[in-house]
Amino acid sequence: MVHLVQLSAVTIDALAEDDLELANEQAAVELSPFFVEPASANTWRHRSRQLATTPEDASWITRVIYDPTRRLAVGQSGYHGAPDATGMVEVGYAVDAAYRRQGYARAALTALLHRAGLEPTVTVVRATISPDNLPSRALIAQFGFVEVGEQWDDEDGLETIFELPLR
Repeated sequence: MVHLVQLSAVTIDALAEDDLELANEQAAVELSPFFVEPASANTWRHRSRQLATTPEDASWITRVIYDPTRRLAVGQSGYHGAPDATGMVEVGYAVDAAYRRQGYARAALTALLHRAGLEPTVTVVRATISPDNLPSRALIAQFGFVEVGEQWDDEDGLETIFELPLR
């Protein structure tokens, strides 16, 4: 079991600036250097800009994957934003390399799907994954996601689009 811990805008801004010390002063859980590595910092920069323009996304966006038993922040997971006009939410997750293959991504995805299922406006959950990210592709396949297309992401390159209808 994991907890998905929401971060304050101040904490997200600190992570966006690669300031782990300030982030840890603000966060409810201790964050490791993983949270300011280039890929993570990119996510936090994006979320910081997003909150500045759409603060209503705060309850949806990236959170910390926290293992309460081990008292460890092991990764990040969340939605890219609130549901769009069609009822679609996109999920994302990343686990620190030191904690991969221990069920954390599965637990985070389970929590995200549970929340999406409770929201009457959410009709479909989307995941976009690099074609060569076989572990992530295998994970979402276990939840019933189906491939619906491809897209080019300026940061991540080619991505395969998977969706899971909820209603």
